[in-house]
Amino acid sequence: MFGLKKKISAPQKPGMLSRLRQSLQKTRNGIFSGLADLFRRHAGIDAELLEEIETRLLQADLGIESTTRIIDGLKAARGRDELHNMDDLLPALREEMLKILRPVQQPLQVSPALPRPLVILTVGVNGVGKTTTIGKLANLLQNSGYNTLLAAGDTFRAAAIEQLQAWGARIGCPVIAQQSGADSAAVIYDALESARAGGRDVVIADTAGRLHNKSNLMEELKKIRRIIGKVDSALPVEVLLVIDAGTGQNALVQAREFHQAVGLSGIVLTKLDGTARGGVVFALAQALSIPIRFIGVGEQAEDLRPFIAEEFVDALLDLDS
Repeated sequence: MFGLKKKISAPQKPGMLSRLRQSLQKTRNGIFSGLADLFRRHAGIDAELLEEIETRLLQADLGIESTTRIIDGLKAARGRDELHNMDDLLPALREEMLKILRPVQQPLQVSPALPRPLVILTVGVNGVGKTTTIGKLANLLQNSGYNTLLAAGDTFRAAAIEQLQAWGARIGCPVIAQQSGADSAAVIYDALESARAGGRDVVIADTAGRLHNKSNLMEELKKIRRIIGKVDSALPVEVLLVIDAGTGQNALVQAREFHQAVGLSGIVLTKLDGTARGGVVFALAQALSIPIRFIGVGEQAEDLRPFIAEEFVDALLDLDS
């Protein structure tokens, strides 16, 4: 979406890839628990084994479409006499998974050629970890060299403002806020004016995850989009949906509703470390083709990382890259 200025990347500290593997352990176990024993009971890759893999993929919330695509790919390889044992099966499974995820591996980038600031409008229902994700994203951007400002636009939820201010203090990032119950669009307007005056690179805006009803929430988000356009219609805007991986297929419902209302440009999948349903990333990629910008793999500030398809699949399959 934006030309590259500096690469936005999580620090590759020792153990970061092993941490990703650990975060996907529940999903990995859900897919492969007992599969080796099943394989040992078969002379080769037969229909029963593929059916069992299909069941496990569905249980991990890959969804019907992506599961069918993967299994059809394996059946085609088997028909070409390319699958004989587990040493053949796992690389083939890896490649079929990557065919789904590679197209949505599109990292967030900030362009020096576009007006400043880049506005990252974060949306999502309550409980998905949206405000925490904003703090982690601000930390990541600042560590990548971007001068960042936060806007406490979720004025509806109790303590949301204080939570974002606490993150700002923790990572050294200024926060523009008003009192609880203030107009969210007005808060974001003030943040944009402050960012423009101060030469900020990025504004990350929190928004309400719940208002009095769904229609009310979506109209509020549309209003915020209009306000951004009035400040400067040329400002680049990233609309980032935060989704809790543990919601499984309900994540698709959320993504479709927000995409229809405000036009999503990216997704962040959080709480992968606490669920066996991390396969929902495949369902999202297959059904919507919206870029997966980041994944959350833990509670620490550095536990938000850019989504890299190969790393994700290798961690899921417990393979060495």
